Amino acid sequence: MIKFILAAIWICAVSVGTVLYSFQFSQARSSAAPPPAFFGGLDHISTDMISVPVVRDGDVDGYFLTRLSYSIDSKKLKALTMPVSVVLVDEIYSYLYANPLIDYSRAGGFDVGGFDVGAFRDGLREAINARVGSKLVHDVFIEQADYLSKSEIRANTPQRRLPSTEPARSEPKGGGH
Repeated sequence: MIKFILAAIWICAVSVGTVLYSFQFSQARSSAAPPPAFFGGLDHISTDMISVPVVRDGDVDGYFLTRLSYSIDSKKLKALTMPVSVVLVDEIYSYLYANPLIDYSRAGGFDVGGFDVGAFRDGLREAINARVGSKLVHDVFIEQADYLSKSEIRANTPQRRLPSTEPARSEPKGGGH
């Protein structure tokens, strides 16, 4: 009977020791490595569709349409005093107007020659971070990006029927002579 009690105490001690060791090992492992960028500490913010007119020689040449998403540091997001959407949209407009490297109207449009997607994302991220003075935005994701020239917009716009300015003709009533 004493052997049975000693065996039970031994099994309990080993079980408690194993649980304590595994708990300490898992805590040390989780605190040692920072979480990967896409799994912790970042929020996801999307903008609505943004339409930026492209002006060339004083005339509107077309419109750059885009919808973007951002991965943003959640701690810094909470510390912002302005709504983040206002800062993001304002910086998109500023970046697109001020960047002479982006030429939407080149032959090929968004092909390799006309629009460098990687440079656009990186440049916009750096511009936003420089504007707020901290690494707020970690990554920019392009959900949609289009360029519509004035001729494309006119071709796709249905023609409205304008009311006629001529006076309505009245037909004589009854039988004619």
